[in-house]
Amino acid sequence: ADLGVAFDGGADRAIFATRQGTILDGDYILYACGLHLHRCGGLKGPCVVGTLMTNLGLEMALARHGIALKRTPVGDKYVLEEILRSDLNLGGEPSGHLIFSDISLAGDGLITLLQVLRLLNDTGESLEDLVAGLQQYPQIIRNVRVRKKVPLDSIPQVEAAVAECRREFGEKGRVVVRYSGTEKLARV
Repeated sequence: ADLGVAFDGGADRAIFATRQGTILDGDYILYACGLHLHRCGGLKGPCVVGTLMTNLGLEMALARHGIALKRTPVGDKYVLEEILRSDLNLGGEPSGHLIFSDISLAGDGLITLLQVLRLLNDTGESLEDLVAGLQQYPQIIRNVRVRKKVPLDSIPQVEAAVAECRREFGEKGRVVVRYSGTEKLARV
């Protein structure tokens, strides 16, 4: 097979597998589709919308091609809001929830699959080749149970730890601390 695709239960997210079985999340698909649209003159901005959880590797890979990345809070509704606010046409999340606003304002895994198939047809390249320019950075997420979701910037120890990590990483890494929107967790 040239590729494999898996959808979530609502089919609004799509995750892909290459011929060799490598799993490609939404960041890889944003890279391949964004780069192709840019080369064809169809990427507005030129900019792609991602979230706080979008891998730093995607941001750097897009920048090498003159494409900016705008980050939003986690959630497809925030991605869509930024697409509309900034008059852009491509955005999504690592979860595989992508929005091709020239086609639909809803994230739809079937549309994502069709766009990837169109990309393969238009370029004649394999999915592996189309994502070869993206090297994702290691990314670790830790969940910390909380009793209450007090503003993180009101906790001096958290602010100090985040500031120290940012100094240590410089431009070569990111630290994000946020509350889960659905659970009593802080995600680090």
